[in-house]
Amino acid sequence: MRTLRIALAQINCTVGDLEGNTEKICEYIEKAKALEADLVAFPEMAIPGYPPEDLLLKPQFAQDNLEALQNVIKQTKGITAVVGMVDRQDDIYNGAALIHDGGLVTIYHKIHLPNYGVFDEYRYFQAGAECPVIVVRNVVIGVNICEDLWHPEGPALTQALGGDAEVIVSINASPYHRGKTKFREQMLATRARDNGVIVAYANMVGGQDELVFDGQSVIVDQNGQVIAHGRPFEEELILADLNIDGVFRARLHDPRRRQKKRAYMAEKPAVKRFVLPSRVEASKKRPLHPRPYEPIHPLMEVYRALTLGAQDYVTKNGFSKVVIGISGGIDSALTALIAVDALGKDNVVGILMPSQYTSSMSVEDSQLLAKALGIKLLVISIKEVFQTYIKLFAKEFKGRAVDTTEENLQARIRGNILMAFSNKFGWLVLTTGNKSEMSVGYATLYGDMAGGFAVIKDVPKTLVYELANHRNSLEKRPIIPLRIFKRPPTAELKPGQTDQDTLPPYPVLDPIVLAYVEEDIGFEELVSMGYDRRTVEKVIRMVDASEYKRRQAPIGIKITPRAFGRDRRVPITNQYKEIQGK
Repeated sequence: MRTLRIALAQINCTVGDLEGNTEKICEYIEKAKALEADLVAFPEMAIPGYPPEDLLLKPQFAQDNLEALQNVIKQTKGITAVVGMVDRQDDIYNGAALIHDGGLVTIYHKIHLPNYGVFDEYRYFQAGAECPVIVVRNVVIGVNICEDLWHPEGPALTQALGGDAEVIVSINASPYHRGKTKFREQMLATRARDNGVIVAYANMVGGQDELVFDGQSVIVDQNGQVIAHGRPFEEELILADLNIDGVFRARLHDPRRRQKKRAYMAEKPAVKRFVLPSRVEASKKRPLHPRPYEPIHPLMEVYRALTLGAQDYVTKNGFSKVVIGISGGIDSALTALIAVDALGKDNVVGILMPSQYTSSMSVEDSQLLAKALGIKLLVISIKEVFQTYIKLFAKEFKGRAVDTTEENLQARIRGNILMAFSNKFGWLVLTTGNKSEMSVGYATLYGDMAGGFAVIKDVPKTLVYELANHRNSLEKRPIIPLRIFKRPPTAELKPGQTDQDTLPPYPVLDPIVLAYVEEDIGFEELVSMGYDRRTVEKVIRMVDASEYKRRQAPIGIKITPRAFGRDRRVPITNQYKEIQGK
């Protein structure tokens, strides 16, 4: 039986850390060798990190990445490796270096460059044009890079028909969002069955600004069945012994492939093939022990994404501690819990900043939360500062009714306090606003929006409750006080205030926001779907009017298919309105 032992190195790379990324690649090459792998594959852009964005416009960056590649090549004695990098020729290319036994064989150039959502690859790269295959221990292997495999008529088809590829190694930097894992694996199974190949999908793990990569590398056989699966949000080496004879048997039973191959060979030239010599004869390897894979709970998957995204943003940017404004509400509670899980309790500081409108319940629940988390909680009253502001403006504001101006003053005082501690002690401020609030502008610019990173910025309010409740359920005693779940959400900026004084109830608001923001469903269609006309009109007006706020907000972790920022780009100065009138 022909077999190939393959290793997928699911690693956390840092953009621009050429030395650190290269060291990690070399470390995993050695691990793969020790486990007797024939081939080890690393994620897309593993050497420079992904996405490098405008670093790619610096010629020296591409050159330094090529020099780093030389160190990787030296490490590959006795193994074949596929390593993501930037290739520089007449232009720059998103490349996969195919390395064997201490030498560079060739570099595959990504053919399908994504230019939608968070991707801007046409801005930087030239598209490749060739689909070579390599032969390792008599096994024919094609290499794809991420988007290539999402196209049914892409290079995998060419490599399978024109190059007789039996295995497709796909290296990826595929960002996470809810629901993507299932969709991705369905695509891989389809591509494996349609091409009669084994697909080995190596994905990056880790946070990069607002993106988080979930790993979950997977190997799918020619029948679309998963034979190995990486853990979510963890670095690891996934190994499998591939049964190559099974590919041949499956093809014998597929007359469609014979027809496709004849049609292909009649129209197109054969694919270039690189036969890699073996240094030693194949010997019997130590058997691999199958590792069971248990799918992660959907809510815990989102929670782990937020935790890893927060951890990597803080640590990769050189911070060690964070500070959070604790209010006694669900948003700050969930943010603090994520921060503790990401960084440890000693690296999280909470600040409670009560005003004359802060209830005793909010103070008590904040203290209970801090105690359960084991974090330091500072209490700094804003009453006197707020009164000073009121006196300061008394003459100019005379005769004008109290309104949101006075409410926003309180939020901005709190923002100033948090930023003062950030400046003095070098702590990063984590803001606590959620996607529902950010969508409709229910947040104060330079107030509760002030900070360095918005952990739950892409999390709708209803999901905030679900995540907090699920995380609580994992403990013997709830970390987040149960009263926080039961109380009506409130900013406590005036007597008796609740969020629903201004907004529709969140179970009503969130589906409208999802439809309008993430799916571009318009006003009339939303009404036809059964939503109240006046409510839809109000929400759309609030969303449209708040673009200038969102553009000034800190970045946050993307967990939905369409997040604010890189995903959704709407002009601030914009006279188009679906709803006419004032």
